Amino acid sequence: MDFRDAYDRVLAKWPADREALTVRTPFGDTRVNACGPRDAPPLLLLPGGGAATSVSWYGQAAALARVRRVYAADLIGAPGLSVPAADRHPRTVADLSAWLDALLDGLGADEADLGAHSYGGWIALHHTLRAPGRVRRLFLLDPTQCFAGFKAAYLLHALPMLLRPSPRRVRAFLEWETGAGAPPDPDWLALQEAGAGFPARRPVTGPRPAPDALRALRTPVLLLVAANSRTLPRSRLRLSGGTPIPREVAAGAAELLPRVETAVLPGVSHHALPQSAPGGLAGRITAFLSAD
Repeated sequence: MDFRDAYDRVLAKWPADREALTVRTPFGDTRVNACGPRDAPPLLLLPGGGAATSVSWYGQAAALARVRRVYAADLIGAPGLSVPAADRHPRTVADLSAWLDALLDGLGADEADLGAHSYGGWIALHHTLRAPGRVRRLFLLDPTQCFAGFKAAYLLHALPMLLRPSPRRVRAFLEWETGAGAPPDPDWLALQEAGAGFPARRPVTGPRPAPDALRALRTPVLLLVAANSRTLPRSRLRLSGGTPIPREVAAGAAELLPRVETAVLPGVSHHALPQSAPGGLAGRITAFLSAD
């Protein structure tokens, strides 16, 4: 299936009041899918890596739009409808933070809530540490490279897809990671497969945030870890009693962040988020965003 056709099929699952915006930044034109009251406080959503794109938030968009003006962005240089600048693209964490600053400026948001999944969580957390005055509240769905690294088995399974991406390899990897959970939405899966041929640039990567920086962060954070995630190794924290790895990672984050709520989402894997989330997830997020 053509990438644009697959993208539009998933976008059609968004609320009827959705609209497409283009925000110009120094790194290119960013596609933003928006919904919700224009006078509501802004919420900027970032997807995970690969072909996740902004449209993957369709399972949460309607509920979040009851309390916020929702803006979901396609990452610059990744599969999606954002158009990278010919002469400049993000190379460092500082560049990604500058892109987010420009994106918020273009949306007319001096301050916004920020939510993200997976690789987007790494970007969002680094940005919050660099520009805490621009982020009112931050929620992270099974973020990677924030509080733990990757499990070796996860990287080994991903390697064939990363070295020579193809629809078949993308499907096989996602089916392995989601395991015995609910099968992926066929339209969403078709978008991931179509993204295998997308001319994307190499994503910016780097280390996890420094522990001292996390300890100094005063922005309220909601961390939600997928119980069935196959991304997670054991964290540096060592808990007794055979604590499951997701709970160990959540506990490790709670030791670092002074204003954090954590929870483990039952029955869901890393790549099932955010589109196939367990019941009650949207309610938990909206309650967090609406807190004083």
